[in-house]
Amino acid sequence: MPAKAPEKRKFHRISFDAPCELHALESLWTTEVLDISLKGVLVKRPQSWDVPLNQPCEVVIHLDGEKVGIVMAVELKHIESHRLGFKCQYIDLESATHLRRLVELNLGDQVLLERELAHLID
Repeated sequence: MPAKAPEKRKFHRISFDAPCELHALESLWTTEVLDISLKGVLVKRPQSWDVPLNQPCEVVIHLDGEKVGIVMAVELKHIESHRLGFKCQYIDLESATHLRRLVELNLGDQVLLERELAHLID
């Protein structure tokens, strides 16, 4: 069995099931979040998805039945048959506050959270 490659991620992924919208190329898709981190989001790939890699997009994640919870300007970084991975390019203060709280609750480790926040600044 080959050795497993070392993990390069600086940010822990949080499994998170929430409805979201993807906005790109003047189109809108409704889908669901699979996981999220301070630096990106993984979603279920919607039917008829035809956006190319590295395309700027916007993801709107709905929290607790709210109309809007987290809004991120993202870039499409990987496409798989059933999921899409986006890297966060910009997040406003209110959305960042929601995301930080979500990560904090799921990590359960203040030191780990502070380390991840420090990586955002690097």
